[in-house]
Amino acid sequence: QVQLVESGGELVQAGGSLRLSCSASGGTFTRYAMGWFRQAPGKEREFVAAIRWSDGTTYYGDSVKGRFTIARDNAKNTVYLQMNSLKPEDTAVYYCAATRYLGSNYFRAPSNYDYWGQGTQVTVSS
Repeated sequence: QVQLVESGGELVQAGGSLRLSCSASGGTFTRYAMGWFRQAPGKEREFVAAIRWSDGTTYYGDSVKGRFTIARDNAKNTVYLQMNSLKPEDTAVYYCAATRYLGSNYFRAPSNYDYWGQGTQVTVSS
């Protein structure tokens, strides 16, 4: 059974940086794409970034493009989200997810993901 465990969320000041980690186990992840989503109180879950595990191709949501970077470490079965130039509006619970759909047109919809982590809270103070 696939398990995803996020870590790294914390309170940070605006303009600062954080790196989130998602440790994956229980699957052959070269057959998956991995995504990061976030959800703020009262808002829908928002696509942040995705990476195709097999070739490292990356995709980003418009609100984070140029500030966030997704990467993976094959040896550690871990996906990272490096977040720079953080803004108060980045405050949310961040979730890691895995999908067996490998076409880029599937990555933005949460419903296309098969497995989810429990989430990690990121709070950006102004």
